[in-house]
Amino acid sequence: MSGTTDPAAGTSGDPETVYEELQTEISRVLIGNDEGVEYITIALLTRGHILLEGVPGIAKTTLANLFARTSGLDFNRIQMTPDTLPADITGTHIYRQGAESFELQRGPVFANLVVADEINRATPKTQSALLEAMQERRVTIEGETLALPDPFMVVATQNPIESEGVFQLPEAQRDRFQFKLTLDLPDRTDERELLDRFDEKPNLSPEEVDQVVDPDQLVAARETVQTVHVAPAVKEYVLDLVAATRDHADVAHGASPRATLAFLNGAKARAAIRGRDYVIPDDVKSIAEPVLRHRLVLNTDADLSDVDPVEVVADIVDTIEPPSADTARAFDSAAASDGGNID
Repeated sequence: MSGTTDPAAGTSGDPETVYEELQTEISRVLIGNDEGVEYITIALLTRGHILLEGVPGIAKTTLANLFARTSGLDFNRIQMTPDTLPADITGTHIYRQGAESFELQRGPVFANLVVADEINRATPKTQSALLEAMQERRVTIEGETLALPDPFMVVATQNPIESEGVFQLPEAQRDRFQFKLTLDLPDRTDERELLDRFDEKPNLSPEEVDQVVDPDQLVAARETVQTVHVAPAVKEYVLDLVAATRDHADVAHGASPRATLAFLNGAKARAAIRGRDYVIPDDVKSIAEPVLRHRLVLNTDADLSDVDPVEVVADIVDTIEPPSADTARAFDSAAASDGGNID
């Protein structure tokens, strides 16, 4: 990691405090993207990756840049194009004539936070170059396996309104993303505030923010998230939601076990940044759309009928009855009195 921690920050490793500090600092530049900050924080605290979709000009890349600067992460951006090669991402060996030897030139994937801008403009071969990095947190360059920095997170962006010169992400690639988040255009109030801010300060940019989190605080926050309790009834709710994607009439291929784990980790982080040490059903329910929407492969009839995966997720969420929040609290109390062993 790089950057200079603000001496006045005083942020602890508590996930709730970390999230609040990040959101407060980012909001100095960015307007109306609180949901994006929340989900990138959750992904960072659970070793996940995130896919941001939205029309051009709504600050997808700026959001990632701001997050990197405020959290002290090394940041690299890769502009994906049809002629981008895998070696442009991972790196290659370059011959140095003076030394008469090959020297490893590391690619931009060697950073804490990597933005793959317009990822659907790259060819499937190039897109797949990120697979090993995202899953294994390492890359292989000409037979040499190299570890990536820790933490490591990919934030990919894509434009949903263009069809020429783009390549749909394959299912295996989409499944590597913990969340897919759609960023909408700002409402009139937020856009007016945007006008006022840039009228007053035309050069406002990510360079304006300070680092408010250091590496030790991120590590401590991650460890706290791992200790968040998930009651058996809430785990069954997760399993019911995932199973329903596999049985739905409009779905050819439902969510994988990786989606089940995305629910578990995402719900724990969501609870932690809200100051709770246990998960409630609403933590699971609220992340269902970003966890599932990109993982569902609809059948032919649903495709021909223009069924949206978001509609399928909403139908599943409405159909599956969640346990009561009191159930989660009751199990949490039981765990505390029984040394944490209730499963």
